[in-house]
Amino acid sequence: MPISLHAAYVPSALQMLGTAGHLINTAEKWCKENEGSEADIIGAKIYDDMLPWCYQVKCVAEHTQGSVEGVRAGVYSPDLNPPPTSFDALRAKLASATDFITALTEDEMESMIGQPMRFEFKDRGMDFTAEDFLLSFSQPNFYFHCATAYNILRMKGVPVGKMDFMGRVRIKA
Repeated sequence: MPISLHAAYVPSALQMLGTAGHLINTAEKWCKENEGSEADIIGAKIYDDMLPWCYQVKCVAEHTQGSVEGVRAGVYSPDLNPPPTSFDALRAKLASATDFITALTEDEMESMIGQPMRFEFKDRGMDFTAEDFLLSFSQPNFYFHCATAYNILRMKGVPVGKMDFMGRVRIKA
């Protein structure tokens, strides 16, 4: 039996949204226990030309909820507004995306298959089908940004490990 678009996308999106939320909670706890600064984590970067931790967390929401909203509209352009700059505001962004993704039905997702989808950024664009956009562009992006947020925390000394990144895996019941 072929796998549905919903089954291929939604559980993974929810897993990484959960991971990003766990990373926020872990960072906040670490800051409290180690007299660390929330602002120091929020603005941390792996390298000077990279975007900060708060942007990485924001992008987990953008490449889940925002991508599906883009499919509905037929075009997706990244949200270039500044990211939230507090743990609470980042949690709220992820909670909104989680609620949105949780509400997606298999019927809606399956109805998207084959729809034209365009990604636009500045003066560039790429054309996709909805399923190829979600699975070959959106999904790698939410994994990338979640992994980058994880790596920034590691770099800052926050004790996170592989299972903190893996999040809630889907084990056989």
